[in-house]
Amino acid sequence: ANPVPGALSMPAAGELPLQESAGLKGQPVALQCLAGGQSESSAPADPSNYGPRLAQDWQGRPVPNTPALIVLHETVVDEATALNLFRRPHSEDGQQASYHVLIGRDGRRLRLVADEQRAFGAGDSAFEGLAVQLKPGLRPSVNNVALHVSLVSPADGADGEAARHSGYTLEQYRRLASQIGLWQARWGIPGSRVVTHQEVDRSGSRRDPRSFDWAILSRDLHQQ
Repeated sequence: ANPVPGALSMPAAGELPLQESAGLKGQPVALQCLAGGQSESSAPADPSNYGPRLAQDWQGRPVPNTPALIVLHETVVDEATALNLFRRPHSEDGQQASYHVLIGRDGRRLRLVADEQRAFGAGDSAFEGLAVQLKPGLRPSVNNVALHVSLVSPADGADGEAARHSGYTLEQYRRLASQIGLWQARWGIPGSRVVTHQEVDRSGSRRDPRSFDWAILSRDLHQQ
């Protein structure tokens, strides 16, 4: 069952909330920004592919709109194709897409959408019963409170139907750890709220980021 549209849609009777990510469960919020973590390049998405973090849902009820969740993704396509998609204007809700940050295979961090804005990274989604519906007819999602970061997939990850691929580079993991640390320090987000797109997806169609190694990420976070 989908959550009732609104600010704090709780699971229906007999429905369990999504589990905490096993990868970073129990890790504390970072206490300081990470050295060298500020470096990023601007690659803005088209304005049609993001919007403001709204304070009210479509029925005028107050909703949370401060970043409180970090969602991990992969592009499935190569970097250039992903950037072209986000830079292209889209008028249809179903076609609009963006992340806040994209991390290239070489570890470069590209800023697509400002933290203060709502990126369109997860459609039909929820976390621990939280889902916000901002338009009538649009499925509730976590986007109003989520920060989305995506890793560029390897060449053998272009087949989105494959269960696994060769994975991500060490540079990507290091930069991802840096980005998570920055967001934790700025927004007070605990490790239990660093999750995958698959964990928040309610459509049953998202499995990203595939072949993700939580042990490498945890190691890099502890080494910062």
